[in-house]
Amino acid sequence: MKPKLIYNPTAAKGKAGQILDKVLSLLEERQFEFDLQLTEKVGDALLFAKQAAEAGCSLVIAAGGDGTLNEVINGLMRAELNGKTRPVLAVLPVGRGNDFAFGMDVPDILEEAVQTLVAGKTRCIDIGFVQGGDYPDGRYFGNGIGLGFDTVVGFEANKIKWLHGGAAYMVGLIRTIFKYAHAPVYEVIINGETRQQPFLMVSIMNGRRMGGSFLMAPDGDPGDGLFNLCLVNEVPQIKILPVAAKFISGTQAGHPAVSMEQTKEINIRAINGTIPAHADGETLCTDGLALNVKILPKQIELLSRVEGIVS
Repeated sequence: MKPKLIYNPTAAKGKAGQILDKVLSLLEERQFEFDLQLTEKVGDALLFAKQAAEAGCSLVIAAGGDGTLNEVINGLMRAELNGKTRPVLAVLPVGRGNDFAFGMDVPDILEEAVQTLVAGKTRCIDIGFVQGGDYPDGRYFGNGIGLGFDTVVGFEANKIKWLHGGAAYMVGLIRTIFKYAHAPVYEVIINGETRQQPFLMVSIMNGRRMGGSFLMAPDGDPGDGLFNLCLVNEVPQIKILPVAAKFISGTQAGHPAVSMEQTKEINIRAINGTIPAHADGETLCTDGLALNVKILPKQIELLSRVEGIVS
C-alpha cells in the first residue's frame, strides 16, 4: 500500500492550497509514490488517518498546520489496529505556526521537509491525552496544552485575519493583557503535590514551542516520557508583557513568577473562575472546570531529521 498524503489546502489561510502543485512536484522529482487525499472540512484529517491505519498503511503524511497534525494524531491513536502496526507519521509543515514540526525537529523549509520524508529516519515520540472540558472522553495531542492567558491570546490571535503566525500571536497578546486584570485560581496536582493559587497560565508541553514564537519548553524532549510544565503565577498587568517577552528567547526559567517542572500527569481544577484551554491550538474548552492530562510514552514513530530510538 502506498503512503497516504493527507493534505489540508485551507491551512495557512489558504496558502497551503496555493503551493500544492509545488509539494507534489517535489515528491515526484524524488520518485516518491503516494496516494493523495485532500481535506474539505474539520474532521476529515482524523477520519482519513484512522482509515489509513486500519487499512494497514505503513506511512501517513500530514501536510497542514498544527490543527491538521492534531487531527491526524487522533486518527492514528483511535484506529482499531487488530494486530497491525500503527503507521509511521511524517509531517510537511505548510500551516501557519507549525509548532509541532518545530518541536519534533522537522524542518520548516519545504524542500528540507520533503528530503526528511524521503530519507526515512525515525524517532519514537510520546503522545499526550487530555480528558475534560469539551472532551470528557478524551483527546490526544502531540505538541502541548495551554491554559489561561496563553489560550485567550490564541483565541484573540485567531480573530486577526491580516496577520499570520507569531505576528498575529503578538497582537493577540497585547489585546489579552487589557482583558486579563485578574488570574483565575486553579488547584493543580503535580507529582502528588497540590497547589491552590492564581495562575496567569499553565503550559503542558510535549514539544517546545507555541504560538509560532514562544518557547514554552526550550529544553523539551518529545521522547522522554515526561511533560515539560511551565507555570506562571499571577503578575500585575504592567508586568505581563515583559514576562511574555522572555518566552520568545526561552529565558523565562529564571523569572520569580515562572516555575519549570516535569511530570507524567497533571490534574487541574478551577476554584475561582474557569479554564480556557487548547490542545495543539485546537479549543478544548472556553470555560472548563477540570482537566486531567497524561503522557503516553513512545506511541508513534515519526520521520525526523533527528534519528532516535525506534520502538
